[in-house]
Amino acid sequence: MDNNIKRAIILENYQNPKHKGLIDDDSYIKINMNNESCIDEVNLMAKVKDGIIEDIKFDGEACAICTSSTSIMINTLIGKTIDEAKEIYHNFVNMIDEKEYNDSILEEAIVYHDIAKQPNRKKCALLSWWGIEKIIEGVDNENSIRGNERR
Repeated sequence: MDNNIKRAIILENYQNPKHKGLIDDDSYIKINMNNESCIDEVNLMAKVKDGIIEDIKFDGEACAICTSSTSIMINTLIGKTIDEAKEIYHNFVNMIDEKEYNDSILEEAIVYHDIAKQPNRKKCALLSWWGIEKIIEGVDNENSIRGNERR
């Protein structure tokens, strides 16, 4: 991807992040993520119904990389199943860690493919992704508990 296009995508998602603003709705799973080494603090809330991520919202104070990564993550994951979200998450983390990954499923998140050249920015790009992983794990745990209750 051309560097000017990458910069434009990152800048657009920083200046005009989508899905920003929390709501008061108990059907959402909420989590707070912060980076102890900088100002990045993101509150995420996700609504998962029947194994599909219906909505994700966020708010907080964060740098351009963290904010844009959060916005791009949300755009990428809304409408995906939990299994699809897990696969995208693992491929994104592998990309950031310079491991093998499938770039065809990352959509706009591919703009961070060379963030490893700036090791101090990796946490910025990953913070909200770590949060969504915790939310997904919580959904998985809740579903396995429900599955055991039915037996």
